[in-house]
Amino acid sequence: MFDNFEGGQRAAIVHVNFPLGTVEREDVEECKELVYSAGAEVVTVLQSTRQRPDPKYFIGSGKVEKLVSAIEDHEIEIIIFNHALSPAQQRNLERSLQLRVIDRTGLILDIFAQRAQTYEGKLQVELAQLRYLSTRLIRGWTHLERQKGGIGLRGPGETQLETDRRLIRLRIQYIQQRLEKVSRQRQQGRQNRQRHETPTISLVGYTNAGKSSLFNALTDASVYAHDQLFATLDPTLRQVAIPGVANVILADTVGFIRHLPHTLVAAFRSTLEQTRQSALVLHVVDAASDEWERNIESVQQVLSEIEADSVPQLLIMNKIDLLPQAQPRIEYESGSKPTRVWCSAKSGVGLDLLREAVAMLLRYDRVQRQLVLSPNQGELRAALYRHKAINNEEVDDKGNWVLDIDLERDVWEYLRSYHVPK
Repeated sequence: MFDNFEGGQRAAIVHVNFPLGTVEREDVEECKELVYSAGAEVVTVLQSTRQRPDPKYFIGSGKVEKLVSAIEDHEIEIIIFNHALSPAQQRNLERSLQLRVIDRTGLILDIFAQRAQTYEGKLQVELAQLRYLSTRLIRGWTHLERQKGGIGLRGPGETQLETDRRLIRLRIQYIQQRLEKVSRQRQQGRQNRQRHETPTISLVGYTNAGKSSLFNALTDASVYAHDQLFATLDPTLRQVAIPGVANVILADTVGFIRHLPHTLVAAFRSTLEQTRQSALVLHVVDAASDEWERNIESVQQVLSEIEADSVPQLLIMNKIDLLPQAQPRIEYESGSKPTRVWCSAKSGVGLDLLREAVAMLLRYDRVQRQLVLSPNQGELRAALYRHKAINNEEVDDKGNWVLDIDLERDVWEYLRSYHVPK
């Protein structure tokens, strides 16, 4: 149903510059990287400036004529718009250019389709593709608008287009059911880790920020890492030892991108659920990129969409080996809480500081202390046992319980507010 790129396909990129605040602005260099990641070759880039998109072609009719000439001159096989096109604009362009036209969303979906390896990843990509396709079914299928007719073909009145849309709806329902089952299995795994008191740390960040390289450096794993956008798609979990803290589970996730298609965010919600339920989020940033501040904003927007923006977060300023003046260091908030770590996953510089900062944050969000409870505070003692928060217990000469406790700070605040006598 879906046509993916083949290696070496010659592509032309169309990029339009709009005034600030009118249309979401994209980066033409990032679009080139996306096309490269999809396996195509950029042979030309057509740029223009407009106040607003043209309702028929997105670009003006004069630029369409220039595209026709460019197609002949450069033997172009596909046109890629670095913007989101409406189904009508896409149809009009293909009729005029007599060539396949895809937009930024379709390009990202194609890359995801190539990279998905696991059963869940393939289902999620197909779900996103079907949702995207459902609004564009008429493209290339205009004959399906007509009613079936003739001897042996008369039916209840459903057009072929309606039949296709119904079949897509049924397929979407089936995929959603399968993904719900996988999500329940993933939830059971999280519950098992919680029962064993193993915190999970999620790596997030803009695509190509170096998450997989950092994951490999911290876990001695061999996750695929390459200098291209969306090199990693399927999530990977590994156990890693953090000095001063019990073992933790480190999760490598799919990279984010500016204006990530909503169909993908919705389809990958079950995978991204891992991030929302993490004890800590390591936000990996390509410190050598000129766009690092905008990239941070884009990642924060996606985290907000999946309701993970409230999870404790540590910024990892990666790739300092590409910055001659940068030194490995930890930046603190209020003098005690780590907020940023400058390091390099490739060279290994500063990774010891990263482990130290992670340990500090995990301890910062936990209460580790000795607690003395009188005999009339048995209810609090029982609650602490229910949360498996007591590491050691003794009884002093006065009959008080002397407890060594270790539990999450928010749980402690809750128990103390209800069980500790005022």
